[in-house]
Amino acid sequence: MSSSMKPVNTSYMNPRTVILIGIPGLEHVQFWIGFPFLAVCLVALFGNVILLIIIPTERSLHQPMYIFLAVLAATDIGLCAAIAPKMFAIFWLRAYSMTFGACLTQLFFIHTLQCIESGILLAMAFDRYVAICDPLRHTSILTPPILGHAIGAVAIRAVVLVGLLPILIKRLHVFRSIRVAHSYCEHMAVVKLAAEDVKVNKICGLFVGFSILGFDMILILISYALIFRAVFRLQQKEARLKAFNTCTAHIFVFLEFYILAFFSFFSHRFGHVPPSTHILLSTIYLLLPPALNPVVYGVKNMVIRERVAQVVLLSRGGGP
Repeated sequence: MSSSMKPVNTSYMNPRTVILIGIPGLEHVQFWIGFPFLAVCLVALFGNVILLIIIPTERSLHQPMYIFLAVLAATDIGLCAAIAPKMFAIFWLRAYSMTFGACLTQLFFIHTLQCIESGILLAMAFDRYVAICDPLRHTSILTPPILGHAIGAVAIRAVVLVGLLPILIKRLHVFRSIRVAHSYCEHMAVVKLAAEDVKVNKICGLFVGFSILGFDMILILISYALIFRAVFRLQQKEARLKAFNTCTAHIFVFLEFYILAFFSFFSHRFGHVPPSTHILLSTIYLLLPPALNPVVYGVKNMVIRERVAQVVLLSRGGGP
């Protein structure tokens, strides 16, 4: 009798709360792990807020590349806001519990903002392609209405496709555990708790991942293949170096974002990576790009560097 009752005793029907345990195996040092993550978040917030102040107010930066960069900065701030508060509450206050609805809400915002970031990186790659391969038509192709439509399409695509994930999780009613082995509510980490058939959830997760991240990555690779072909056809060495220089920041951000993204994506489904390593790298993947993006793009642009220096001087009382 006790054997037949075991599945009932270890199952949870329509749970109202979940428990996020943080980083499995490293619970004893989570307090200290939080400080490097805090430093990364502060750099991300400071850098992206500076970009959102400088780009709208500096007329010379009212170009497609920097409009996309401003959207990327807003997305990165949202990503930090979606992850950091609960993660630090787990690490420092041991506030492990979270309502199931709040968990699904966090899941939706984190993955939606990830997908928006991917779409903006694709838009920035297309901007570089037009600027290098068809420079005379750059302003006529990437007009303000086109930019608005592109940004709107990226956001709608992310909201609609990622919105399927929490909806499909809501149809599940029986869970074998409510302990999420993660520092935030990640899709597969929550799906793995279910005691029901989750084949549809896994297929949908793969579909969303490949239809957004995979699709965007393929198009970015194609755009840069065309860019490199055009650059190598330039006769002057100085012209080739200048063209490459305009792309280096984007290539760095592109490689860093997609390499970490696909490592996290595949290791959760097919890999045998230790949970602590996977969760640390997944968290780094979400928090590091927001910190690096303003640094990488800011260092490459003289106007941004000068305006940042002005802001720092003013904050220290050094005058204009």
